[in-house]
Amino acid sequence: MEVRASARYIRVAPRKARLVVDIVRGMDVDKALQQLNFSPKKAAKPLMKLVQSAVANAEHNFDLKRDNLYIKQLLVNDGATLKGWTPRAFGRETQIRKRTSHFG
Repeated sequence: MEVRASARYIRVAPRKARLVVDIVRGMDVDKALQQLNFSPKKAAKPLMKLVQSAVANAEHNFDLKRDNLYIKQLLVNDGATLKGWTPRAFGRETQIRKRTSHFG
């Protein structure tokens, strides 16, 4: 049985979030949560909440045991990009792109 959870518009660039996701993909749930708890990356906290949400969905909705759960698939896709401007030399401006991620 496959249980899903998703988190959208997380304010971490997808390229940086994939570094954390690649570490925990395929792990048991308890090991993955332990790994995320000690990770210094910014993407670790929202990813930890996502894994906890998936575990809660599995236990509550499907009556599955926590001991049997593992992370089968974990994706990070590009979300919407927030755009802004910052002043530069000689009266010019440069675009700032604040990227977001969709975890699933």
